[in-house]
Amino acid sequence: MKKVHFLTAGLIFLGMLVSCNSDDSNGTVNNGSITEITDNAKNGTWIVTLYEDDGNNETNHFTGYMFTFGNNNVLTATNGANTYTGSWSITNSSSSDDDDNGSSDIDFNIGFATPATFEDLTDDWDIVEINDNIMKLVDVSGGNGGTDYLTFEKN
Repeated sequence: MKKVHFLTAGLIFLGMLVSCNSDDSNGTVNNGSITEITDNAKNGTWIVTLYEDDGNNETNHFTGYMFTFGNNNVLTATNGANTYTGSWSITNSSSSDDDDNGSSDIDFNIGFATPATFEDLTDDWDIVEINDNIMKLVDVSGGNGGTDYLTFEKN
C-alpha cells in the first residue's frame, strides 16, 4: 500500500515539474488544475483591462464594471447602477471539438445573455496566464479565424 502512495506522490510531483516554467515564481498558473483556476477566479473582484475583438479594442464597453466569479457558476458584473448576471465555469475541453492550437485543454467559459456588449464575452476562452492578480484569456474564432483577447485584473 505504501508503494502505491509513493508512486502516486511521485507522479503528482513529476506532473508539477512538467507544468512549471520559469514564470511560476510570480504566482502564474499555466495549465493549472481546474480547482486552482476556479479558486483563483473566485478570490475577489475583477475588472476588464483589455477586451480586443478581432483587432478592435472594445475595453471601454466594460469600464466601471466589477466582475465577481461566484459560487454555483454565477458571474456578476456591476457598476453600481447596472447589474448583469451570467455564468462561468472552468472545464477540460480535451474531449471537445475545439481547435485550441496546442494551448491548454482547460477552458475558461463565460456566458452572458444580455446586454449585447456583454454577450461578446460569451465564449470558451483559452487560458494564456492566470495568477493572483491577472487572468489573460484568448479565443481564436473557428469561423473567420479572428482572435479575441480578454484580460481581467484584480480590483
